[in-house]
Amino acid sequence: MTSETTVATEPSLAEVAERPRLGELLVRAGKLSARDMERALSAQQEMGSLLGRVLVQLGLVSEIDVLQTLSAQLDIPLALADDFPAVPPEVQGLLPEFQSSHLIYPLRLEDGRLDVAMAVPQDAFVLKALHLATGLQVRPFLSLEGDIEKALAQPVETEGEGQDGGFEDEGLGGDFVEHLKDLASEAPVIRLVTSIISRVIDLRASDIHLEPFDDGLHVRYRVDGVIHAGELVPPKLSAAVNSRVKLLAHLDIAERRLPQDGRIKTRVKGRELDLRVSTVPTVHGESVVMRVLDRASVRFSLESMGFASDTLGRFNALLAKPHGILLVTGPTGSGKTTTLYAALSKLDSATQKIITVEDPVEYQLEGINQIQVHPQINLTFASALRSILRQDPDIIMIGEMRDGETAQIAVQSALTGHLVLSTLHTNTAAGAVIRMKDMGVEGYLITSSVNGVLAQRLVRTLCRHCKAPELPSAELRASTGLHRFSEAGQPIYKAVGCDQCRGSGYQGRTGIHELLVLDETMRRAIVAGQDASQLHALAIQSGMLTLYDDGLRKVANGLTSLDELLRVTEDQGDA
Repeated sequence: MTSETTVATEPSLAEVAERPRLGELLVRAGKLSARDMERALSAQQEMGSLLGRVLVQLGLVSEIDVLQTLSAQLDIPLALADDFPAVPPEVQGLLPEFQSSHLIYPLRLEDGRLDVAMAVPQDAFVLKALHLATGLQVRPFLSLEGDIEKALAQPVETEGEGQDGGFEDEGLGGDFVEHLKDLASEAPVIRLVTSIISRVIDLRASDIHLEPFDDGLHVRYRVDGVIHAGELVPPKLSAAVNSRVKLLAHLDIAERRLPQDGRIKTRVKGRELDLRVSTVPTVHGESVVMRVLDRASVRFSLESMGFASDTLGRFNALLAKPHGILLVTGPTGSGKTTTLYAALSKLDSATQKIITVEDPVEYQLEGINQIQVHPQINLTFASALRSILRQDPDIIMIGEMRDGETAQIAVQSALTGHLVLSTLHTNTAAGAVIRMKDMGVEGYLITSSVNGVLAQRLVRTLCRHCKAPELPSAELRASTGLHRFSEAGQPIYKAVGCDQCRGSGYQGRTGIHELLVLDETMRRAIVAGQDASQLHALAIQSGMLTLYDDGLRKVANGLTSLDELLRVTEDQGDA
C-alpha cells in the first residue's frame, strides 16, 4: 500500500482556499453575530489558537456547533462519543503517546483501512505519520477533544491509588490541596467542566448532578423534571472535576468533609447562566449538584404557566386583595417560587412597597426589595420578617414557611393589613391548612388570615413533532374520569419520541393547579377541626377542580399524556 492512498484523501490547498471560512459559516447559520466574530478574531490573534477553540472558550458558540460546521466545511464525517467502541481495536505501530499528544482514537480496523477519531483531522502531517506508522489507509473522523480525552483515559485502571477512586490524599500530605488546584487548572479538566455545563443549554436541563462512585464520576442531568444519564468521568479525573467546580463557586477545595454552598456566574453560548452549587460528602467522595438558573428561559408571566382561565381569574382576584395570606404548595421542583415571582411581577411595585425574604434569592426582580437569609449570622426568616414589618411594606413574600415562628409572624402581618405570599411543602391545597395547624397556628387565626391556597405540579408537555393520537376506550374514559372533559370519540395523545425531543416524547413543561379559596363553609370546617381529606372533599363540593382534574383537561386538549399525568399526581393526598 503506498502513501498516495492517504494523500489522495486530503484536500488540495486550492480546494481549502475556495471553501468558506469557519466563522463565515457560523455567522451564516445564525450561530454567531458578526460583532462576536470580530471579537473572536481579535482574541485569536492574542491567544494564537484555532478559531473554533477560541469561540468555545469565549462561550460564543457550543463545541457541537463548531464540530458540525467544521464537518460540513471540511467534508469529514463526525464521530461522537456514542460512536466510539467500548474496546478500541489493537493497531500495530500506533503508540499511546502518539494518540495522547495528537488526540487520536482508533474506531475501526477493517479491510486494511483504519478509521480514527481526531480533534484536528485536517492535519495532513498527522495523517501521513499515521499511515507510515501503521501501513494502513487512514480515514479521519472529526470528534470533540473532550470525548477523545475521556476515551483515551477510560481503559486506564487506577491501580496503586487504592480502592478510593482517587479521592484520598494519594500520599501527598500537605501538598494535596495544591495538587488538586493544579489538576483543576489543567486545560483538559477546564474543557471537560465547560462542556458539562454547556450541555444544559442543548438539553434544557434544570440541574447537573456529579455523583462519585467506584467507577468514576457519574454526570446526570435533570430535564423536564426527569433525571437522564450523561457522561462518565474516569476516576483519575473525578476529584479534579469536582475541585474545578468548587473553585468556580469560590468554595474551599480543602474542605471535603462538610457540605458547602456557592454560586457560579458564567456565560455559555451567549447566554448568562447562574448556577447554584451544593456539595455534600459521600462514601466515594463529594457529590455536587448545580441548579441552573437560566434567566433567558424564565417566564415571569402567569398567563404562560399553564393556568386555566377560570383558575387564573380566581388567583388574580386573590392577588388583588389588600391583605391576607396567599399560599403556593407543592413538592420541591414544582415551580412554586417561579409562580410567586410571576405573581410579584404582576403587582405594581411603583405604587407599592414589596419586600421578599428568600433562601436563596434566585432571580432579582426590578423594583422589589429582596433579602437573602443568612442563618450563620442569625438572619433567619423569622428575624428578617420582624425587621421588615418596620420597613412599611405593602406586600411581603416569604420564600418558605419552615417553622412555627415564621408562620405566626406571617399571620400577624396579614392581620395588620399586609398581603403575604409564601410557599409550603404539602401535597394538596387543603393540606396547607393542616400544616399551619401543625406549626402551632390556631384555627381561628388561619380562617382570619388565609385567603387561598394554590397547589401545583409540573407535567411534561408532549412533543408537537411526534405526538400520536389514540382513541381511549369507554372503560378507560370512565375509570380515569376523562369522560367529564372530552366528548366520546375525541382522541387523546401519547408520547412517541423523535430527534426533536431526544426520544423522550416530551418537550417542555406546563403547570397543573388546584386553587382552594377559603369561603364561609370552609372557614367553619377549619374551626371545627376537620382533617385534610374532609377539607379537600368539601372544597370539591364547592366547585374546586383538583390537580388531577386540571391535568385531565390538559390531556383532553392534547397538551400532555395520561401516563404523564398519573406519574405526577400519584402523590396526591396527605396521609
